[in-house]
Amino acid sequence: MDDIISELTWRGLLADTTDLDELRKALHSGPVTIYCGFDPTAAGLHIGNMVQLVTLRRLQLAGHRPIGLVGGATGLIGDPSGKSAERVLNPREVVAGWVERIRGEVSRFLDFDAGESSALIVSNLEWTGPMPVLEFLRDIGKHFSVNRMLDRESVKARLEAGGISYTEFSYQLLQAMDFLELYRRYDCTLQLGGSDQWGNLVAGVDLIRRVEGASVHALATPLITKADGTKYGKTEGGAIWLSADLLSPYGFYQFWLNVADAEVPNLLRVFSFRSRDEIGQLVLQSAEQPKARIGQRALAEELTTLVHGADETRRAIAASQALFGQGSLTDLDERTLAAVAAELRAAEVPRHGGAASTTASGLPPVANLMVMAGTAPTVSAARRAIAGGGAYLNNRKVTDVNAVPGPDDLLHDRYLILRRGKRTVGAVEVLPG
Repeated sequence: MDDIISELTWRGLLADTTDLDELRKALHSGPVTIYCGFDPTAAGLHIGNMVQLVTLRRLQLAGHRPIGLVGGATGLIGDPSGKSAERVLNPREVVAGWVERIRGEVSRFLDFDAGESSALIVSNLEWTGPMPVLEFLRDIGKHFSVNRMLDRESVKARLEAGGISYTEFSYQLLQAMDFLELYRRYDCTLQLGGSDQWGNLVAGVDLIRRVEGASVHALATPLITKADGTKYGKTEGGAIWLSADLLSPYGFYQFWLNVADAEVPNLLRVFSFRSRDEIGQLVLQSAEQPKARIGQRALAEELTTLVHGADETRRAIAASQALFGQGSLTDLDERTLAAVAAELRAAEVPRHGGAASTTASGLPPVANLMVMAGTAPTVSAARRAIAGGGAYLNNRKVTDVNAVPGPDDLLHDRYLILRRGKRTVGAVEVLPG
């Protein structure tokens, strides 16, 4: 990309920068080393972090060198930005485990074999851990004005809410020191972060100017929100994690598949690596055929492949299609089917002695199961759906209102998928008797 700034601007990824003309000139003059930090204050990263991850990737594709910094030190402290109260400090061993997990998650987005622009992953505990406190106060702390730090919006909000500890108040100094250290070690001259990090970003720029007399840059991406103004990254079921053990690839795929039509154009610009023309075509096709969810499918497939790989994406697509009668549920492996059941919040039913009724198979009738799975409001409504030809068990039409599933109907000896009509789907997990 000859002008990565124009590209980022078109994609809506520029919220704030230091001198924009100088930054554009620096990026155009040759490879720039850029870093972005990710703190291990939770068990992994979620899609809110993906804005910075894909922006790092775009900068690398444009010929620049990315550094993913995992906050082995800052993760022990916690950034006060966006928090109304003090964080609970996690044990060192827990944070150390999260560091390794996040190191792997960041690595998925970067290329470590790209010549001059090959990526690096570092932890700030490497230089912060051994530093004596007196050295930190003398060499770093003396360059910071408490008055300016108190002017930060996040600090003001915390003071108004009841106060802030010196531990979290010092976070800005630690992040600024990271930029200084990376400037010294790797000639890093650009820091990337979210717009809520702007105070921390410019603190690092100012520290390098004071200590080294050098001019460096900061770039903040905007907070990406839904049409109603709420944050991406969380749903009623919890965060949209990037690790498969925290959220299945199927669940990740379904999240993108289910975003609102109005959100698709912006999400494609922010997260997709398709060209402007390709995105324009997808947006146009989505507007012309909204029921086909063309944009959502393209987004879900691309991002699930980026995060989880092509094989997991194929499994997620197969499961999504099979769930609505466009494929065979029996072809799904047990792990994928378990993810489907979890996403549908499967009702748990004992194999014998169920409350609804006891039958020869030890399972309730299909009509009762439809109510348990949430595909019908009452047994009477379920029976009417069956009589009208609109009820399905494992994608097979149920024709008998008194039908009872048998042992052979259990997928992987455990699951039943129930559907009413084309779109109302639920699941039952049959527990051992």
